Amino acid sequence: MNELKFVDIGEGITEGHVRKWMVKDSDNVAEDQTLVQVETDKAVVNLPAPISGVVKIVAKENSDLHIGDVIALIGTKEEIEGASTQLSPSQSMPKAGAQEIMGAQKDNIMHESLEHEQHPNAHEILATPYVRKLARDLSVDLSKVHGTGPNGRIVENDIRSAGRGSAPAAPVKKFSEVLEDAHKQDIERIPLTSTRKAIAKNMEASWTIPRAVHMDLINATSLYGAVSKEKERAQSELNVKLTFLPFIIKAVLQALKENPNFNASYDHESLEIIRKNYYNIGIAAQAPDGLKVVVIKNADKKSIIDIAKELQELGEKVKNETISLDEMKDSTFTITNIGSLKGGFLSVPMINHPDVAILGIHMIRDMPVVVDNMVKVGKVLPFSISFDHRVIDGFEAVKFGNALIKYLEDTQFLEML
Repeated sequence: MNELKFVDIGEGITEGHVRKWMVKDSDNVAEDQTLVQVETDKAVVNLPAPISGVVKIVAKENSDLHIGDVIALIGTKEEIEGASTQLSPSQSMPKAGAQEIMGAQKDNIMHESLEHEQHPNAHEILATPYVRKLARDLSVDLSKVHGTGPNGRIVENDIRSAGRGSAPAAPVKKFSEVLEDAHKQDIERIPLTSTRKAIAKNMEASWTIPRAVHMDLINATSLYGAVSKEKERAQSELNVKLTFLPFIIKAVLQALKENPNFNASYDHESLEIIRKNYYNIGIAAQAPDGLKVVVIKNADKKSIIDIAKELQELGEKVKNETISLDEMKDSTFTITNIGSLKGGFLSVPMINHPDVAILGIHMIRDMPVVVDNMVKVGKVLPFSISFDHRVIDGFEAVKFGNALIKYLEDTQFLEML
């Protein structure tokens, strides 16, 4: 009797999903015949039969797998009939005569190469190539390591533990101590303010997000004209300083409604996307003691003038250090206006956790643009979108960017605001 198991393939993969069975229960199968497609987070692989015989399907289609789970049994008709029909994926057959099939062989692999190993015995060392290389690098004798993985397999932590125990580590000085030894009179220590501590904590949280970035250019000639047209009236009649940002926020809101995964958070524990049906736009603002993010709550329910006025009020509070905690929390999407600093062309903004994306808008420049097959001087606005790749794929980022371009280049949309 042989077991086909889902085993550690040395790529950090611990879970899989039974995508499709290529045979039926109790079918006769030949050695190396493809039995089942298993999907992992890296690839879809075809797993072959280790021997010829009758197959007993254990893990049904659309079921999830973990390291060590039995996928199928293969043996004679009598052995299969005698096997427990209650066998679950988390159980295994008796060890005697069992074999582990580590993935597929040769041409049976889709995208990734797996290994084929016999069931462990007293003379075998089960370890992936990565683990063996790590052992060589750390001068660890594999024959003296007790494996804690499935069926005694040696895993990375086993090697690192053995490496630490091989010799006492020499005391290592901190970087700051080395620096002080070399330049004691020429350095000073500056304690972090509460704001900078908060920034450090948030940036550390942000850095754990697996991110990607999409960048593009907007022909902002129409946007420039719309702002210029309304700016003087807003200032003289309403005492409101009108900038490009309220218009951009309005376009962002439209893009968010068309691409709802951008207005979301990621729940690491439940492995769920939390989509939000309210729109609180965070705006990065430079304060005397560091960067803060002020939040325009329910921005989709506010007019251009309302947003401009609120931005003005929040900006003053940041400068005067009177901003409240409530005015800086519960954002659903963040914008950082790098262009207001009058420098830089493109950047990679840090995601404001727990948001899943941030838009960086940059300085509008006079640049060549093509209009009706003719090159003209136009106003060009570069932008960049950093996004959480656990939630958002690249094609979605392009769709979001294209929506932003569509609205900010649309004269009719700008005139309606």
